[in-house]
Amino acid sequence: MTVVVQKFGGSSLADVERLGRVAERVVSTRRQGHDMVVVVSAMGKTTDGLLDLATKVAGAGEPARRELDMLVSTGERVSMALLSIAVQTRGCDAISFTGSQCGIITNDRHFDARIIEVRPHRVEDELARGRIVIVAGYQGMSYKREITTLGRGGSDTTAVALAAALRAERCEIYSDVDGVYAADPRAVPDARHIAELDYATLEEMASSGAKVLCAQAVEWARRAGIAIYARSTFAEEGRETVVRQFGAGQEPRVRAVTADARVALLEVDAAAREGVLETLAAKRIPIADCDWSEGGMLVTLSLTNAPDWPAARRALSGRIREDVARVSVVGVDLGDRAESVARFVRILSEANAAPVALASGPLRMSAVVHRDALEPAQRALYAAFVDQG
Repeated sequence: MTVVVQKFGGSSLADVERLGRVAERVVSTRRQGHDMVVVVSAMGKTTDGLLDLATKVAGAGEPARRELDMLVSTGERVSMALLSIAVQTRGCDAISFTGSQCGIITNDRHFDARIIEVRPHRVEDELARGRIVIVAGYQGMSYKREITTLGRGGSDTTAVALAAALRAERCEIYSDVDGVYAADPRAVPDARHIAELDYATLEEMASSGAKVLCAQAVEWARRAGIAIYARSTFAEEGRETVVRQFGAGQEPRVRAVTADARVALLEVDAAAREGVLETLAAKRIPIADCDWSEGGMLVTLSLTNAPDWPAARRALSGRIREDVARVSVVGVDLGDRAESVARFVRILSEANAAPVALASGPLRMSAVVHRDALEPAQRALYAAFVDQG
C-alpha cells in the first residue's frame, strides 16, 4: 500500500471533540487502502502555556534551553497518546511514537534544532504490521541523545521529513484554514485562495511570515520532491493548496503579501558590527535581513524562535526598536526590478506606512514599518500587487 503522512496542528486537536474528528478522518483515510503515519502538534495553546510556566518559574532569569525542550516536548506526547487511543476505539490498530522513537535525528541545538537524518525503521516495522503510526511532531533526538525541539512550526518539518524518508505518496498538512492565501485573511478579508504553489515561492512566503507552513518543512519537501496538500481539518471537502515541483514553464506566477509582527530592528555603528554579530550567533537570534555599509549595519531580527530575546537584548549594543513589524510582497520578477521597488515604497508611503528599512531580492520585497501600520500596509500592498498585478 502507498504511504500517506498526515499532520494535524494544535487547533485541530484543541479539545476531545476535535481530537475525535481527527481520529475519524485518520481512520477514513486508512480504510481507503493507505498505510498511515500521523504527526501531531500539542493540543491548542499547550506549548504557550508551558513556556509561560517556565518563565514564571525562572523569575528574573532565563530558563535553560535544554530544560525548555524537556518541558515543551511533553505537549506533543499527550496528543500522540490520546489520538492513538481514539483511533483504537474506532476499530483500527495504532501505536504512538515520540520523535526519538521514530528515528528523528537532529543537530545538538536546543529549541531550534534542525533534522539531519531520519531513521524510520520502527515506523516501517509497525506499518508492515498494519498499524497506524502516530508521531509526536516538533521534536527529535540529537546525535548526543538529548531531546530537542525544532522551533515554531516544527511539526510540519517532522511530517515532511518522515514523508521523504518513507517515500510517501504525499504529505497532507491539516489546520484551521483550507490552504494558503495571497494574504492573511484577518488583515485582508478578500484575500485570494491559492490553489497551486511552487516550493520556492512558498519557502519565501514562510520565511517572511506566512503561517500555514514553516520554511524548513518546505525546504525538506523541495529536496525530496514530496507533494504537500494544505487542507482544513474541519471541512469534509473543500479547497486545498497543492505545493509541488512544476515542469519548465508550468510554475504558477503567484504573488502574495506576508507579514511578521515578531521582529526587532537593530542599528549599530561600524565599530560594533562584528561584536554584535557574534552576540546574535551566541544567543541564536535569527537574522531576517541585514544591510552592511561603511557607516554601520542595520539588521532585522526574527523573534519567533528566540526564547531568550530579553537576555540577548541586554547583551546587545546599538539602537534597538521593537515597535516595528515586517511586511513583504513575494512573487516572481519583483524585487530585482527598480520599478517594482519604487512602486512598493510609494504604496507604503501613501498608506502612511513609510518604510523604516527596506530589503529586496528576486522573489521578495520587504519593509520594516511601524507595527501600528502593519494591517493598512498589508491591505494597500495586496490591492496594488496582487489584485492589480
